[in-house]
Amino acid sequence: MTAVPAFDDVPSERATTLARFVAPIFHRLLDRIDAGLESGGIEASLPDGTRRLIGGRAPGPLPIVIVHRWRALVRLATAGSVGWYEGWAAGDWSSPDPVPLFELFMRNRVSLGTAARSGGFARLSARAWHWMRRNHRSGSRRNIAAHYDLGNDFYELWLDPGLTYSSAIFAEPVSEAETLEQAQATKLLAILDRTGTKPDDHILEIGCGWGSFAELAARAGVAVHGLTLSIEQQRQVEARIADAGLSGVTVALTDYRDVTGTYDAVASIEMVEAVGEQYWPAYLDAVARALKPGGRAALQYISIDDAIFDAYSTSVDFIQRYVFPGGMLLSEPRFRALAEARGLAWEDRRGFGLHYAETCRRWRASFDTVVAQGRLPARLDARFVALWRYYLMYCEGGFRGGGIDVAQVTLVKRQDQADG
Repeated sequence: MTAVPAFDDVPSERATTLARFVAPIFHRLLDRIDAGLESGGIEASLPDGTRRLIGGRAPGPLPIVIVHRWRALVRLATAGSVGWYEGWAAGDWSSPDPVPLFELFMRNRVSLGTAARSGGFARLSARAWHWMRRNHRSGSRRNIAAHYDLGNDFYELWLDPGLTYSSAIFAEPVSEAETLEQAQATKLLAILDRTGTKPDDHILEIGCGWGSFAELAARAGVAVHGLTLSIEQQRQVEARIADAGLSGVTVALTDYRDVTGTYDAVASIEMVEAVGEQYWPAYLDAVARALKPGGRAALQYISIDDAIFDAYSTSVDFIQRYVFPGGMLLSEPRFRALAEARGLAWEDRRGFGLHYAETCRRWRASFDTVVAQGRLPARLDARFVALWRYYLMYCEGGFRGGGIDVAQVTLVKRQDQADG
C-alpha cells in the first residue's frame, strides 16, 4: 500500500496551518462529488470540524460518513474504490452503515463520472497488476485458489447448509420467514429446469462449487460431470456425493478450455465472472463445443451496467484488487453478441439483482455471528475479518444501487450447429 501523508499527524501548530491551506482543496473535490449526486446524498463530518450535506437534492440513500483524515479523500481521488477501502481499513473514514453509501455511489454511477475513480499513475499501476493476474491457464488456477481455497472450514461456517456461494432466488415479497437455504434450493432448481434434462441425461457443470447443484441433479437421476480449479472444492464435492450415497457425479480439476465430449446440457452458476473479457470467446466456445445440437446451457451471471463498462474494464476496483484477483463482471450486450455468434440463442433472461443484495445481507449476518462467537479458524486474523465484512457490504450496496445485476439465461445451441 502506498503511504499517504496524514495531515493531522504532524505537530499541532503546523497541522492547523496546513489544514487551513488544504481544506479548500478537499472541499473542491467534495464539490465535484456533490455535483454528481443526482439522487440521495451524504451527511459528512469533516476533519476541519465542519458538517456538510453533499447532494441531497432528490430522494435516495442518505448515509452518514465521518472523514477523520483528509487523506481519505486523497485515496479516493487517486485510487478510486481501492483507495476508499484502504482509507476505511486505515481508519481515515468511518460510517455507522456503509451499505447505503455504496448504494448511493452505484445509483449515481453515470452522473458521478470519474469523480470517484482512480486516475494517473495509480490507475496505470493497478492495471499492470491486474494484467499480471489475468486468467490464462496458470493464472486461473492461482486466482481461483486465492479465493476459493481459503478453506472449506471457513465457508461452511457462514454459507447456507448447502454451501451455495451465489445469489439465491427468494419468493417475493422477500420475507425473513423464508430461509436462505430454501431460497438457494429455488435457484438451483431453476437452473436444473432450464437445462431441460431428464433422468439418465448428462450435464457438464462448468464451475461446480461445493456440489449443491450436482447433488440436486443427481437426486433427479441426471448425471453430472463437474469442473473446478479448486482442490478444496473437488474434495468437498467427492465427499458430499459419497456421504449422500449418490452416483453419477464426477468432478475434475479441469480448465473449461480443456472440455472434451458432448453433453445434453451445460450448467454454469456465477463462474463466468472468473473468466475475464479476454477469455469470454474461449468460454463460449467451450459451451458450444460441449452441447449437442439443440442442447441447452443454463447460466447464472453477474453483469454491470454497460453505460459504465468501459470505465470499469479499464480500471481495477476493490474486489479485483483485494478479494477476487482476475475477476470481471459481464457486459451483457457484448457477452450476448459473442454467444449468438457461436450459434447459441439467448433465451428467457431473468434478472434478480435485489435478491443478491438480500443474499449478501444474510451472508454478512451469518458471518458476523460466527465472528462474535469466535468460531473463525485461527489463521484468519482481524484484518481478514474486516476485509470480508467490507466486501459483503460493498456487494450488497452495489446490487441495491442497480448498476450491478445478477441474471439467469438459457443458451440454446442451434440444431444446425455442428459439434466441435
